[in-house]
Amino acid sequence: MVAALPEITALLGEPRFNWSDPAPWTELERELVIAFPADFREIVDAYGSIEINKQLYLKHPAGHLLHSLGDDIRGDLDLWREEDMAEFLPSPVGANPGELMPVASATTGEAVFLRIPDDSSSPWRVVVQEFDSPAWTLYEMTFSEWLLAYLKGRDVTLCSRNVAPDGPYYEFLP
Repeated sequence: MVAALPEITALLGEPRFNWSDPAPWTELERELVIAFPADFREIVDAYGSIEINKQLYLKHPAGHLLHSLGDDIRGDLDLWREEDMAEFLPSPVGANPGELMPVASATTGEAVFLRIPDDSSSPWRVVVQEFDSPAWTLYEMTFSEWLLAYLKGRDVTLCSRNVAPDGPYYEFLP
């Protein structure tokens, strides 16, 4: 795993959520029969449910939050399993090897998925689907690498240069 949280913090600002109780993750992972990658959990635990650059939504699984990762995943799994939506992805959604788990979204219409590794020695990857078209892109990078690229303004389907010309920032979701 790439230790990217210090780099993300340098670009995005100090996290103010700093969650340490694993219970919400344990409950969600048990329900979905999945173990989220450590870098994804670390970032979401540090920042909580936030909107980055008024564009990208990241959510935490803590049940007391109005914006919950678990609620979003359940709804998104239902949406992306519909026959007319499934054709827009490179593989099915779900928790099996090679499948996609929806973990983030954007105000500009993109959906961000983690691709479950084919085996335990393979890394997790990121797939971004452009909701307004049938296009999707597989990024051969971990979530933290993908988020870092986004924060640096690189084109990872979402692009922060247009929405954060003065540099990346975040706000808590209400």
